[in-house]
Amino acid sequence: MARSSGPSPRPAPPTSLLIACALSIERLALRGGRGGAAGPVTVVRTGMGPGNAEHAVARVLGEPAHRDAAVIASGFCAGLAPGMRPGDLIVAEETRGPRSTITCTGTGLLVDALARAVPGRTVHTGPLTGSDHLVRGRQRAALRSTGALAVDMESAATLHAALASGPRPVAAVRVIVDAPEHELIRIGTVRGGISAFRVLRAVLPAFHEWHRSLLLPRR
Repeated sequence: MARSSGPSPRPAPPTSLLIACALSIERLALRGGRGGAAGPVTVVRTGMGPGNAEHAVARVLGEPAHRDAAVIASGFCAGLAPGMRPGDLIVAEETRGPRSTITCTGTGLLVDALARAVPGRTVHTGPLTGSDHLVRGRQRAALRSTGALAVDMESAATLHAALASGPRPVAAVRVIVDAPEHELIRIGTVRGGISAFRVLRAVLPAFHEWHRSLLLPRR
């Protein structure tokens, strides 16, 4: 499996921001957030699964308006560590997929920005692993044993496709909707889902702050 060291070098600061998510409800939350963008922002719904994510992101980044875009993979995810709750946030230090491990850009800045955007919510940092199916029970424990903090089906493929289209800053920020003690099949799913939706709707200012930081002159 190849490892990418991230977006360096890049030819120019990214003037636009592409936010990729899988589901219509995720896109609704992300498009409904508050403004403050430093440049053009596009929220694209890729569809579920790594294949759909990769194809959609490659297609959008192939368009002239998005060729230099910074990319954030966002939406919901499943937490792997005990004690995680719906509405907690995951900021990936790296995404892990079958073909590459991608180091994310500006993790610390995102953590600080999210603490301001969603005060009181727990923000976890660590590896975010990919899967081609929903993870349950023993599979969750097995992924946790690798050191991963959370799992989703699209982030690793999204960032792989982003860097395959050219060097650029990339990040992954997810909201936990499913956790070891709060699986989706249990009573309380609706309450947890509403909590996660509200958090996802509030993260956009942090994404804009991260994007603005990329436009600052490098010393």
